[in-house]
Order: sequence, then structure tokens, then C-alpha cells
Amino acid sequence: MPKKTNDEVKQVPEPTEVEQQLQIPAELPVLPLRDIVIYPFMIVPLFVSRERSIRAVDEALGEHRMILLVCQKDLDKEEPVQNDLYGVGTVAVIMRMLKLPDGRIRILVQGISRAKVEEVNSGGEFLRARLQVVEEVMAPERSLEVEALVRNVRGSMEKAANLGKNISPEVMAIIANLDDAGRLADLSASNLELKVEDAQSVLEIADTTARVRRVNELLNKEIEVLTVQQEINTQARADIDRSQREFYLRQQMKAIQTELGEGNELGEDVQQFREKIEAAKMPKPAEEEALRQLKKLERMHPDAAETATLRNWMEIMTDLPWSKASKDNLDLHKAERILDEDHYGLDKVKERIIEALAV
Repeated sequence: MPKKTNDEVKQVPEPTEVEQQLQIPAELPVLPLRDIVIYPFMIVPLFVSRERSIRAVDEALGEHRMILLVCQKDLDKEEPVQNDLYGVGTVAVIMRMLKLPDGRIRILVQGISRAKVEEVNSGGEFLRARLQVVEEVMAPERSLEVEALVRNVRGSMEKAANLGKNISPEVMAIIANLDDAGRLADLSASNLELKVEDAQSVLEIADTTARVRRVNELLNKEIEVLTVQQEINTQARADIDRSQREFYLRQQMKAIQTELGEGNELGEDVQQFREKIEAAKMPKPAEEEALRQLKKLERMHPDAAETATLRNWMEIMTDLPWSKASKDNLDLHKAERILDEDHYGLDKVKERIIEALAV
């Protein structure tokens, strides 16, 4: 199973003369990828464990050292065929290969070019594909839209890094000095940890203007998510800090009461009231008021005149049947019968009661 290692994705600043002169064959061995999309000029280490994939690597090393990297649609598919693969992949050169003791191999690959998968032959010992190199549609020179998109992508990548996205300073330095819109889009997409579907959508765009526009859209969405995530983390930290502060103050108050010989006579009552409030399932306004009064009671001296009044109020509030309800019995004949059985005479009073129940 080809899998990206923890090593960072890198990009060669400029293609060398040798790379520019490489002739890509019409057919190449295929290495299916499960969780990563590789772009041209990216240098990525991969672990390969499936037998057919290892044979594809061996075949590539014996020929031109070139291999077609194509991502799977279904990551759980163990033996993918053409319908299980995306229609566009990346031709790559295998720069290094290392056999591991557990039978896997570790390869270092560098993307060269986008390629459209024309046909995949899955009948042999490994997958082999007939392909067509995808030529990039370059952006018009001095295009104001492209210039604006490039600036936006640069700024958004910096903002994403400041919001906690794991982008190395080396990558940020390359982005700051990269003018090629297509390569800027590829480098940015490769460092955003995008979903496979989103990363593949970037790979499939040959037009560099459309590609950088797509990456700009994905970046804006990512920044929105990172902003909300940061707000959640900030709120969570604030809640933790508030809880710790309250705990510290309570401990201080207990220590002072102990030092004064007052003990903590209200402590058990306060805790019981707090548990009753939680169990009562009060409406939110009532619960907020009960908790506010409970904090007030917690700070009061046990012998204060207002303490008994507030304790009684808390008992009434927590004993009310907030979450309990009984079914109304609207049978007037039954009510009249009960009144006659329990009370002799008082006919007018009974009539008024029945009239009130009827309303």
C-alpha cells in the first residue's frame, strides 16, 4: 500500500535540464495511491507494501525509472482496476528505492507531468496504463486576475499558517517567491492536507488560471474552518481558566474559614442544592437565577440573618416539580361526584368549583 511517510512534501525550485528533456513513454507501470495526490515537481517519500505495486516499481526501475501515480477512488480496494482509479494521475521519476526488512519498500519519487489515463491493463503481474501527457494551458501574460489570485493565495497561505496550519517555513519561503501560478497552486494544494476529492480536482485542471482560482476557493474555505476552530479552542481555554479560578478561590475561602474557626457549615448544603438544580431540569432562566443565588449563599456567613431566608428559597426552588407533570382529568361528572362524597351541603360553592373547572 503506497503511503506517504512523515517526511515533508518538498518542491524542486526549478526543473533541471535533464527533467526538461525526459521523454515520457506512451505506456507506464501504475502505482495506485490510497491517501495522497502527488503533483508535478513534488518530491515525496512513499511506502509500498502491495505485491503488485512492488512489481510495478521493479518494472519501472528496470526501464525508464518512470511510473504513473494514480489515486484510488475507494481507499479500501485492495486490488484496484481501471474503474477504481481516477482518470488523471502524475508521471513521476523514482529517485531512490530502499527495501525494508518487513518486505515493504520505500521509494522517493518526483512528479514530472500530469497525465490522462487512457486505458489500464490489469491482467498482468502489475497494472500498466496507456496514457496521454496533459499539456498545461498557461495563464495570459500580465493578467490582472492571475496576479490578484496569486497574491490572494500567498496571503491566504500565510494566514492559514498563522491560524495553526502545519506549513513549514521553508515551504512558505518558496511560496513567497514563486510567480508561476500553476506551480503555486500545486505547491499550496499539496500542503493543505486536503480531502482526496479536493486534491484530485486540482490535479485534473490543466488551465493554470482555473487551477489557481480553484486553490484560492479551497484556501478560503480552509481559513473559515481554521478560524472557527481557533474560536472554539479559545472559548474552551477560557472556560477551563474560569473553572480553575473558581476552584482556586473556593479553596482560598475554605482556608480562610478554617483559619477563622468558622468551618464550612454551608458547604454540604451548597453542594446538595447544586446537585438538586442539575437534577431538576429547570427552564434556563430559572436555572440561571438559582445558580446565581447559590453562589451568593456560598459566600454568606452561616449565622447571617439572610442566610436562612436564602436557604429556604433554595429549598422551595429545588423542590418544585419542574420536570414532572400529571395528566389533567377533565371529567366534570367525576369531579362533581367527588365533591358530593367528600363535602356535605355547600351546593353553591360546589357549583362555582364545577363552573371554574369547566372553563
